[in-house]
Amino acid sequence: MGKHHTTALALILSGGLFACSNAPEQASSAPAPESTVAEFKQYSAADFFETTTVYGSSINHDGSAVLVTSDATGVFNAYRYPIDGSAPTQLTQSSNDANHGVSWFPKDDRILFTADQGGNELNHLYVLNADGSTTDLTPGEEHRALFYGWHENDMQFFVATNERDNKAMDLYLYSATDFSRAMMFENSDAESLQGISPDGRWVVTQVVHSNADNDLYVIDLSAEVPVRTHVTPHEGNVSHTTFTFTPDSQQLIYGSNEGSEFEKAYRYDLISGDTSEDFSADWDVVFYYFSENGKYRVAGVNADAQTVLDIIDTSTGESLSLPELPAGDLRGVNFNKSEDALVFYINSDVSPSNLFSYTLGDEAAKRLTNTLSPSMNEADLVTSEVVRYPSFDELEIPSLLFKPKQASADNKVPAIIFIHGGPGGQTRKGYSALLQHLVNHGYGMLGVNNRGSSGYGTTFYHLDDKRHGEDDLQDIVYGKKYLQSLDWVDGDNIVVMGGSYGGYLTMAAMTFTDEFQLGINIFGVTNWVRTLESIPPWWEAFRQSLYDELGDPAVDGERLRRISPLFHASNVKKPVLVVQGANDPRVLQVESDEMVAAIRANNVPVEYVLFDDEGHGFRKKANRITAQEAYLSFLQTHLGSEAAQ
Repeated sequence: MGKHHTTALALILSGGLFACSNAPEQASSAPAPESTVAEFKQYSAADFFETTTVYGSSINHDGSAVLVTSDATGVFNAYRYPIDGSAPTQLTQSSNDANHGVSWFPKDDRILFTADQGGNELNHLYVLNADGSTTDLTPGEEHRALFYGWHENDMQFFVATNERDNKAMDLYLYSATDFSRAMMFENSDAESLQGISPDGRWVVTQVVHSNADNDLYVIDLSAEVPVRTHVTPHEGNVSHTTFTFTPDSQQLIYGSNEGSEFEKAYRYDLISGDTSEDFSADWDVVFYYFSENGKYRVAGVNADAQTVLDIIDTSTGESLSLPELPAGDLRGVNFNKSEDALVFYINSDVSPSNLFSYTLGDEAAKRLTNTLSPSMNEADLVTSEVVRYPSFDELEIPSLLFKPKQASADNKVPAIIFIHGGPGGQTRKGYSALLQHLVNHGYGMLGVNNRGSSGYGTTFYHLDDKRHGEDDLQDIVYGKKYLQSLDWVDGDNIVVMGGSYGGYLTMAAMTFTDEFQLGINIFGVTNWVRTLESIPPWWEAFRQSLYDELGDPAVDGERLRRISPLFHASNVKKPVLVVQGANDPRVLQVESDEMVAAIRANNVPVEYVLFDDEGHGFRKKANRITAQEAYLSFLQTHLGSEAAQ
């Protein structure tokens, strides 16, 4: 909402697990040559994490550079990447807390960036001034701030903070010159603030009734007494998502699954109140936005765990013609102010995101980054296959299967079931150093999208409501049965692994079943009662949704204790590795501390890796390497090193 701004809401437990060389080159559609097993090479964790993670596509005022966030130094910082492919410049210099670039200023080369403290998720918004000094726009303790876009006049911008009430995000209008501010919207009802129109007139909020039902409202701030209008009247359970406002601030684009398994995009006229369907597919529409002046519309569809883009010229309805590009998903598409050039990323299972620029009409795009470790060859990595297998009730479970290069019927390998966070997350196509490193060392990988995962329709998404640790756990068990049906898998050596909610299901599998040889729990919930009672205040708007999904500890305490591994730790009989960040505000360190102590009391091998300087996800490259080495060492110690041969 507003220019240069897209929002995304992650569920309480879906935090990212972890988620350069800069010689420019022309994009090529020619695939890398296939590596034979004889040529196959293995790489260390350090090799994999010499790979650089880059993202961000804000283009500066004169179209000469992109604002990119990169962990090239080992810690995320903001960089200036010239469009012409010349060498980048590091803009922020943090050696500790991750600094994330947000946006250029519309008329000069100052930037906005954000940072928290050690992963505590209390992000502040900062300005990097022209003289290199930094201004904290949202100083103070125990509150967080979010950027909500630029005013259409390019002289002001919108910021939300919860400093007045830690349960509510209020909206402020800041001056781009002296950073003075005025409150625009006091969120007295602690609703979810979704966005604001480029002209600053309209605010959109979301009211959550349950995890399957919500509504959108627009508030007209131009009236003497702000006027609130219900955008999405409906009957039954319908979910709605805010995508964006049109650049002229005349319409709101939102998503709805009313009458459909999948989310479609709709237009709501802010003056007349008329609503019309705008864009749909056979899968969920997951994002929708415009170029600076609305010449181009970009929509993304989550098609079977892979993003498919639809980019059109809004004046003609014709699709934008792009040159031949390397295989993979296009991400982070952004146009310059004159709308005659764009930047974007391409990401695939075997290649991390790389930044490209393209001037409309040129024969080829220009590649601005080479992010894979220079010691590595894409041909040694593995592309996943989308597979489906039946669960206990014949429900088909969509998953991604990685077959190691060294695996065959004559050389069976151990396998890992990897479980995403969420509960409503999704394992998707795309580069993962964590997965590729283990596959590279001879461990098969099945990324399971158990019931309750997003991307497969409303019915599938809600099949696990208040059935966590039960039906979704059976999907994991039946994933093991599927792996045992493959002639290249060692069916006696199957491991379960996951982070966040996936860490919970990992511990549930090790506690409530005897199916898996090992468990790797990465900051997973082990005591649901405590976790739900300690929801951070800034998630207040979604508390009811979480209770509908998982249970209210005041009402469902007995069930929550029944499915919480900590209360049944005496059942754990096989080795477990636990990894945790000390500053995690979602899954508190005490969760892992107590689980480790309880397993040790069973005289069962348990390893514990605790990072004092991380939260819910590992932001520092050195810590990611340490964790990755721990995973592989744990597997080799308890399964033997045959898989690495």
